Amino acid sequence: MTWTPLHLHTHYSLLDGLSKPVQVADRCAELGYTSCAVTDHGTISGGVAFTQACRSKNIKPILGCEFYLSQQDATIREAGNRNLSHLVVLAKNKAGWNKLIEAVSRSNDEDVFYYKPRLDLDLLGEYTDGNLLAFSGHLGSDMANVIFTDCRSAYNQETEEGVKEYIDPDWVEKVTKTAYKYMDIFGKENFLIEVQCIDQENSPAAKLVAQGMRYIAKKLKIPSIATADSHYPEKKDSLDHLLLLCSAMKTTLRKIKHKLSNNEDVGFSGFMKSSNFHIPSLEEISALHEPSEIENTMRIADMCENYDILGRPMLPKFDCPESRSEEEHLKNLCREGWRNTLIPSGKVDSKAQEQIYADRVKKELEVISDANLSGYFLIVRDIVNNVRGNKWLPGPGRGSAAGCLISYLVGITKVDPIQYGLIFERFYNAGRNTDGHTSLPDIDIDVPASKRDSTIDYIRKKYGQKKVSQMVTFGRLQGRSALKEVLRMNEACGYDEMNVITKSLPPEHEISDQLADMDDPSVIKWTLINQPEVLRDYCRMNDDGELEGDYAKLFQQSMRIEGTFKSQGKHAAGVVISSNNLNEVCPMVRDKSSSEKIAGMEMNDLEAMGHVKFDVLGISLLDKVMGIRDQLEEICKQEETR
Repeated sequence: MTWTPLHLHTHYSLLDGLSKPVQVADRCAELGYTSCAVTDHGTISGGVAFTQACRSKNIKPILGCEFYLSQQDATIREAGNRNLSHLVVLAKNKAGWNKLIEAVSRSNDEDVFYYKPRLDLDLLGEYTDGNLLAFSGHLGSDMANVIFTDCRSAYNQETEEGVKEYIDPDWVEKVTKTAYKYMDIFGKENFLIEVQCIDQENSPAAKLVAQGMRYIAKKLKIPSIATADSHYPEKKDSLDHLLLLCSAMKTTLRKIKHKLSNNEDVGFSGFMKSSNFHIPSLEEISALHEPSEIENTMRIADMCENYDILGRPMLPKFDCPESRSEEEHLKNLCREGWRNTLIPSGKVDSKAQEQIYADRVKKELEVISDANLSGYFLIVRDIVNNVRGNKWLPGPGRGSAAGCLISYLVGITKVDPIQYGLIFERFYNAGRNTDGHTSLPDIDIDVPASKRDSTIDYIRKKYGQKKVSQMVTFGRLQGRSALKEVLRMNEACGYDEMNVITKSLPPEHEISDQLADMDDPSVIKWTLINQPEVLRDYCRMNDDGELEGDYAKLFQQSMRIEGTFKSQGKHAAGVVISSNNLNEVCPMVRDKSSSEKIAGMEMNDLEAMGHVKFDVLGISLLDKVMGIRDQLEEICKQEETR
């Protein structure tokens, strides 16, 4: 017998979950688990990363979400409707995954988003078509909440007697009604009752709720499952998780401990008092649960197909003139570039030079055609032409994109790669393509900073408002920020000294190449190894690789949390253009700075799913050059009139 974790959070549950997907996969492999679910709070942004991490360890990934549910109509955006319950939903198959995407995207719409992405049951019910399954029963879920007259007060009680004072006399009827409601929405075969015992010794409320869930499950003949609300890999990680929670609440460990000692109510109180929110072993689970509750988790794993969410590029169809195919149109544009750019330049006057250019064009066209990426170049060219057509200045082309002769011939770049000995393979390596995945080119479209929004507006009008979006990026606790957060939460020193310590670390981008060569990239570790003198007064690494010094434990903790997500923002350049309505094929999230919805996965994950990213960068220098150009043109006009 084995067990499947079905209720688990990663660091995509920002400042609530600690686990990185890779750490989850490693822990599950260590424990011998063959399947695992991810159920982050209100988001599925980690779906690709989790899938890839699990498959690297031969673990079956199960994709889900712990939805926030409003108790009233979710469109009522007022303080009286901020109390949210939780419901865990899993995708049984690819169709279910698509429904999860739609539901999460809907929860971020302006009319329902209120501090958090949320739905009500009626809205969630619009996406249940037999391909989703759900379970309820942990603290904070509807079925647990209705047991009590005041669930928040009940959850905070220190004794069973204290909890019992809040038990609703009609709790059986209310829980039964809630269970039937879920069965109506999801289907009887797709709803289960969650029994969570991992923290029952620490939480009297959890113990009594687990007993209540077992009673209801047997009474209604609904299968019950053994779950653990996992937020970090191992018990020893609880202190690191506590630090994240303090960061979320903008407080310190000392202040939290003081409040707890005075029995004051604090946010995340359950986590503050316990180290039982890890991924438990089978032995731990078996000691707390009935065999059927454990076996039923494997039944759930079997019900969920091992489907693939990765895909080929979903480029929109480019509208070519004269009913040409995209491939034919790109070839024709290359011929025009040959006639209008190469021949007048004198670069193909000799037979030998002509052959060099011809061979290169043929080779590049074959590679692009085989990858079915002709449309990509046509889209980029169209965007660049729009910039030029408005008399704005696009960039001449930079980075590896300058190594593509086709880009030069069709006017995307102004750099002849053959003249400067630039290699096409640095720009696009077809060897990275597999049967299931097509690698995408990366051409930066540089535009004047003042015209970036106008350029994106053009793209939206061209390809459809619902098919174009900017994309999310996640802020990470990097070297400096990780160390500062640990020092601050522990009140280890004053702000002046804190700044001295953290500024001793180099910015990550300055040592990115060196970090890439590390098995476990860490700015802090790199500094301790390569620049030990700058931190010697606080922490140092001995010959055995162990940390010593007054701040050794704090530095160790800082390294453990490096790379953990802390915030969500909008990518400075990335724009997704899809052939489909993005709400249906990509989880959309709300950007807090603009209130617009943006693609809810980072660019590498978007590419893995088949979404095509275009970098539209606003360059201030182009504004200055354009201003100088306009001034010179005005001077010339004035001279002509004299």
